[in-house]
Amino acid sequence: MSPPRSPPPMPPASACAPVPPESCLGRVTPEPRASGPRSQAQPLLRQEAKEEEEGEETGAQGSWGAGAAEKGRRGWRKAAEAPAAGEGQVGAAGAAASGSGSKVGGAGGGRGGWWRLLAWLRRRQPQCCPCAAPLPSSAAHCCHGGTKMAALAYNLGKREINHYFSVRSAKVLALVAVLLLAACHLASRRYRGSDSCEYLLSSGRFLGEKVWQPHSCMMHKYKISEAKNCLVDKHIAFIGDSRIRQLFYSFVKLINPQFKEEGNKHENIPFEDKISSVKVDFLWHPEVNGSMKQCMKAWAEFSTLSMYCLYNETVTHLCSYIWDSVAKPHVIVAGAATWSIKIHNGSNEALSQYKMNITSIAPLLEKLAKTSDVYWVLQDPVYEDLLSENRKMITNEKIDAYNEAAVSILNSSTRNSKSNVKMFSVSKLIAQETIMESLDGLHLPESSRETSAMILMNVYCNKILKPVDGSCCQPRPPLTLTQKLAACFFTLSIIGYLIFYIIHRNAHRKNKPCTDLESGEEKKNIINTPMSPLEILLQSFCKLGLIMAYFYMCDRANLFMKENKFYTHSTFFIPIIYILVLGVFYNENTKETKVLNREQTDEWKGWMQLVILIYHISGASTFLPVYMHIRVLVAAYLFQTGYGHFSYFWIKGDFGIHRVCQVLFRLNFLVVVLCIVMDRPYQFYYFVPLVSVWFMVIYVTLALWPQIIQKKANGNCFWHFGLLLKLAFLLLCICFLAYSQGAFEKIFSLWPLSKCFELKGNVYEWWFRWRLDRYVVFHGMLFAFIYLALQKRQVLSEGKGEPLFSNKISNFLLFVSVVSFLTYSIWASSCKNKAECNELHPSVSVVQILAFILIRNIPGYARSVYSSFFAWFGKISLELFICQYHIWLAADTRGILVLIPGNPTLNIIVSSFIFVCVAHEISQITNDLAQIIIPKDNSSLLKRLACIAAFFCGLLILSSVQDKSRH
Repeated sequence: MSPPRSPPPMPPASACAPVPPESCLGRVTPEPRASGPRSQAQPLLRQEAKEEEEGEETGAQGSWGAGAAEKGRRGWRKAAEAPAAGEGQVGAAGAAASGSGSKVGGAGGGRGGWWRLLAWLRRRQPQCCPCAAPLPSSAAHCCHGGTKMAALAYNLGKREINHYFSVRSAKVLALVAVLLLAACHLASRRYRGSDSCEYLLSSGRFLGEKVWQPHSCMMHKYKISEAKNCLVDKHIAFIGDSRIRQLFYSFVKLINPQFKEEGNKHENIPFEDKISSVKVDFLWHPEVNGSMKQCMKAWAEFSTLSMYCLYNETVTHLCSYIWDSVAKPHVIVAGAATWSIKIHNGSNEALSQYKMNITSIAPLLEKLAKTSDVYWVLQDPVYEDLLSENRKMITNEKIDAYNEAAVSILNSSTRNSKSNVKMFSVSKLIAQETIMESLDGLHLPESSRETSAMILMNVYCNKILKPVDGSCCQPRPPLTLTQKLAACFFTLSIIGYLIFYIIHRNAHRKNKPCTDLESGEEKKNIINTPMSPLEILLQSFCKLGLIMAYFYMCDRANLFMKENKFYTHSTFFIPIIYILVLGVFYNENTKETKVLNREQTDEWKGWMQLVILIYHISGASTFLPVYMHIRVLVAAYLFQTGYGHFSYFWIKGDFGIHRVCQVLFRLNFLVVVLCIVMDRPYQFYYFVPLVSVWFMVIYVTLALWPQIIQKKANGNCFWHFGLLLKLAFLLLCICFLAYSQGAFEKIFSLWPLSKCFELKGNVYEWWFRWRLDRYVVFHGMLFAFIYLALQKRQVLSEGKGEPLFSNKISNFLLFVSVVSFLTYSIWASSCKNKAECNELHPSVSVVQILAFILIRNIPGYARSVYSSFFAWFGKISLELFICQYHIWLAADTRGILVLIPGNPTLNIIVSSFIFVCVAHEISQITNDLAQIIIPKDNSSLLKRLACIAAFFCGLLILSSVQDKSRH
């Protein structure tokens, strides 16, 4: 062994000059790279600036702090063990520590590492920084005290944060959050009950002024056709005072909006829709007295009378009269109290009589509730300042007393643990917010009555029609055969991986090195064998199974809550500004400065995806200008599809089956799994079928004879003309299918294509989606062809900091682009309706896209930087777009998932954090499985494709069996 190097001589104090703090840490002595697999090799210790740059790049790629822990442990250990006498060695240890990762001292934790750092700084003798110029007096302390210590502590603290907030630790935190939230929701359901109807009838809040949001579930807004379909052959009865009459009118207007509020107010009011055989009656019984009791008694005894009529044909006329007059309704809505307060001047005797009367009719209500839906409407508060003189005795204090009496008596009227009579108490909450808009202080405004009527419709009809955006009062959907088989598969995968893990761990323990007591050396080294493809496969499906369980819990199992969307300008634009600031803050230099380079396209996908996510969760589709700009972002994704795949095939000339399978697997793997687990058709995730079909169109267009690629076209310009002919033929086909809906539907209605592209029994939705962006992929291909041709002829200046064209041309194009960009925005804001805008969108969306590309790429300084924040999200944009359907939004994107009720801001933060972590993990799982399932060897690939084809055949058979069973 060579003798150790002696430290260099110390320069005189006059030779000190201010240098960066990193230079004060001493020289870095790089360690030799360890042998073995790449994953086990120890990284070299580099200079501080170099390590910081690489750490940032790693963070942008989603592996924040990867390998930093091992560096940190090695650096801290050297710093703690370095002898005080060797200045050069200490400097090397200090550099190692400053360039290390973050996790301090292995098992000792962060606190022990910081104490070792402070102890080493105290032991180390101050020294000057080697330099050529004398040190100014103001900076004489640069290398001797607090500045160097502060710089070292800052860098180490920064790396400490980067390590602990890595993607891996974030995913662990997300898993813990999911388990805790699931446990809390389970406990809450066991304690408070899992019936969402109770929440719908008793609690909620207003979103804005007129949108009612029930607690924990979503309320569907019923249309006239849906209401008639639900109530066909049904009889609904409203019995009570003037407030019940108001509710009756609002309910009838859901069936027939032309029904007028006229006639004698103190009489019974009938309504009947003969087409749907719906009958709705209002029975005037303003007090809970003997008259109301007789009506309830007649309904309760109707079953006995009807049985008598069935066995006595001689009394047919009498039976007809009975059925017409006292037929028991399917739904009974009752309530009264204000008349009793008014007539008896709010006396306590009247309250006592009210309690006695409620007690007498309670058994009748319970008997009716066994076969009908019975709702007792609690009394709404009044606005006492607006009450007339003859109603001044109706105070909120009296109303509360009558409500307490009704609740206590009806809830205790049965021996069962729970009364069958449902309390309609939510109208009180609605009235508290709107009673000030009342005209007389007693009766509610029309908007409040409409809300109460819609709640009644949801309570009764949701379980019948099962609307997607009406989660209240809906039971959990039953598991299909496909879902059960998927659950068994994922369960077996989890068990198989656990077996592999246990076997691997036991083997690792057997190979654990033991220390020779005589020599103090280890007898054998640890050999970490790489994971086998089977183990990787099981591990991936194990993770995927756990993730799919979370998907199912969020959007099918009714474990977590759901709420409706509500759009305001602030809920959309404030998050947009926030992410824009973050994106600008995290900017870095690009590795290359070509137009639409990889980092720039990732950035483009990232910010577009974040904007689309905010658009979906805020419900901004109701605001037409925002809707039209989002349509442009979707078109831009398809533009990138045309540009990217055309560029690949044109430059590489790789038309092999491996490339096709890799792209299709990457696009469709998650969607196919979700179709099975969530029981949704393939077309439901419309964007993935859209991109998949367009990829195949691009491939077929370029792969068909004659195959024209850049290498062939460079030798003869005739091939460029041939490629343009191909593109022209593609455009002709697009125009034909766009304006021939019948031909389009015939193509995609053929089996088995119909199983993939049908939605609700037809392919109209697929035709609409395809037609909406029919030209933009062609525009992307044409742009790629023109750009690559100009690049090949060196027309463009793509150097760092250089404008793309000459100054005059660049300025002119920038001016035209900005004007075009603003013109489109003005047009989108002036559109009258979506149909008009959608008709012009396919032709004009490319203007906005090209304008953005030119603005982003013509200035050299803009082309030389990119946002690592947006680029990170761009790498997982596909997973973000698909996962949002079920674990960020709810009810198939129509609502919002509620993990933390009562705090919308915190709920969005937590659910977004979990959502992003899940999307990133699914992206990694997809990449791992793609390497195994889609091998490069053609013979192996063909075998795998045969297995995949058999799998889809089985899936089609199961789907057909399920469809028949449903019908």
